Amino acid sequence: MRKLVYYVAVSLDGYIAGPAGEFDFYPLDAEMMTWINERYPDFVPSHLRHHVGMAVDEPNQRFDTVLMGRASYEPGLSEGVTSPYAQMRQYVISSTLGPSDDPKVEVVAGDPVGLVRRLKAEPGGDIWLCGGGKLAGALLDELDEMIVKSYPVVAGGGISAFSGAFNPTLFTPTERREFGNGAQVTWFSRA
Repeated sequence: MRKLVYYVAVSLDGYIAGPAGEFDFYPLDAEMMTWINERYPDFVPSHLRHHVGMAVDEPNQRFDTVLMGRASYEPGLSEGVTSPYAQMRQYVISSTLGPSDDPKVEVVAGDPVGLVRRLKAEPGGDIWLCGGGKLAGALLDELDEMIVKSYPVVAGGGISAFSGAFNPTLFTPTERREFGNGAQVTWFSRA
């Protein structure tokens, strides 16, 4: 069965973005970005692949579907990128966006849990939960794994990695890697 995997960057205080959606406050370094792009080429947006030495049509390694909330989709859309991950099936979960003009992107206004359960039952690669915090909170019971990039910075406010009802859910760390900039990538599986 396919897995739902939340791959996300967080600050020390658990924010994935600032109050206005900012994500440029993470201290990045070339070693970490090269390593991430080599290990997870599926997550490189199609319009940026040539900038990191990847072919636009490079085959996916693990994931073939991406889910994102409106706030995760809109930054690219505001730059004219209607299909940020053309190498995958793309779903935007939003009750406020109308249908997409791009045939590669489906806007889903309904129940994200039902969508994930349907997708998990289909054949194919794993499903990437790209963000945001409200969507992650709604799908917490469906999450199988998390890949968390934690950066040594305190945001002080913004969009939480998970928002919604109080629902303590245990995950087990399975691997961790640290980089020269103090950031860590930790893999978690549902306990």
